[in-house]
Amino acid sequence: MEKDCLFCKIANKEIPTDFLYEDDMLVVFRDINPQSPVHLLIVPKKHIRSINDLTEEDKIIVGEMAMLGKEMAKREGIDQSGYKLLFNVENGGGQMIFHLHQHLVGGWEGDAKW
Repeated sequence: MEKDCLFCKIANKEIPTDFLYEDDMLVVFRDINPQSPVHLLIVPKKHIRSINDLTEEDKIIVGEMAMLGKEMAKREGIDQSGYKLLFNVENGGGQMIFHLHQHLVGGWEGDAKW
């Protein structure tokens, strides 16, 4: 855990958050500034700064994040209408919190807006 990392604090329950899902590796919660009707964050409990900091040992985490994204899309009722799973990487890629996380976005009527 990084001392000042917002997502580490959320994952470790130092900041109260309503988890939609939690296991020993990942947590899922709603984005506080949603960019779509459904906007969830899938966050590993292990602190990994960004995609650029992944190691061979972290492959299982990314695989679990993708599988959980698929499951959460189904739970949210957007698996058939369509959704996006996104990683923002570094400042130029829109990453604002430097703890690896995957966005699950969707729920638009008609064509995606984002």
